[in-house]
Amino acid sequence: VQLQASGGGLVQPGGSLRLSCTPSGFTLDHDAVYWFRQAPGKEREGVSCIRVDDGRTYYADSVKGRFAISKDTAKNTVYLQMNSLKPEDTADYYCATTYGGSCQKMNEGPYDYWGHGTQVTVSS
Repeated sequence: VQLQASGGGLVQPGGSLRLSCTPSGFTLDHDAVYWFRQAPGKEREGVSCIRVDDGRTYYADSVKGRFAISKDTAKNTVYLQMNSLKPEDTADYYCATTYGGSCQKMNEGPYDYWGHGTQVTVSS
């Protein structure tokens, strides 16, 4: 069982990227899927969350209006569409899941599974 996070890369300020989080070994069902990021020398930050069963979402204030989280049940994948990227969005991005988890408790855990990070660099 593992989570595969992908889609990171180098993008200019104002650009867009779409991150994907796909589990292998289980099907997302009543899970909360979280996206976190961590920049060098900074604490981990909860960025966004989605409840797979009811579609409820959560966004950190720092990304509201720019990022959108979504799910594709058929592909068993959660996406994080990141638009209007800023240099301060530069970080390693990780996804995590919690069965029956709450987006309101995103930063509290516990977490069932973590994916490896995918690096996002926003620079001109």
